[in-house]
Amino acid sequence: MPRLHSKLTGLPVVNDRAAAIDIGSRFHVVAVPPDLCEQPVQTFQTFTSDLQRMGDWLVSLGIRTVAMESTGVYWIPAYEILEGRGLEVIVANARESRAVPGRKSDVNDAQWLQRLHACGLLRPSFRPSGDIAAARQSR
Repeated sequence: MPRLHSKLTGLPVVNDRAAAIDIGSRFHVVAVPPDLCEQPVQTFQTFTSDLQRMGDWLVSLGIRTVAMESTGVYWIPAYEILEGRGLEVIVANARESRAVPGRKSDVNDAQWLQRLHACGLLRPSFRPSGDIAAARQSR
């Protein structure tokens, strides 16, 4: 009997221009949908110029939303630079996205987070508005 080839099906994509970042202390690994460019996973150092280059790359690809995990305080500069570029940025709870099958790596984490975000499966953590954050700091 001939073998039937069927297209793999999965969860529906609701954010077709979603990216994700595996945040680290020395570098960040960024994953975008694989059909947008030849190298859909790239690494950027944490210096301001590298974060700005990361933001420019994401905007040039038409990315509209980015998910990242809240790793210590390392996510804050990336968040602010990406938000300043007009991207919707969500900070996801790491406990909700840690079911990565197989060997764990930064690349796998970024790709898994991107897939979850593209399918609309990540809930953003509470992040106070700029007015509330400023009021808290002025006390």
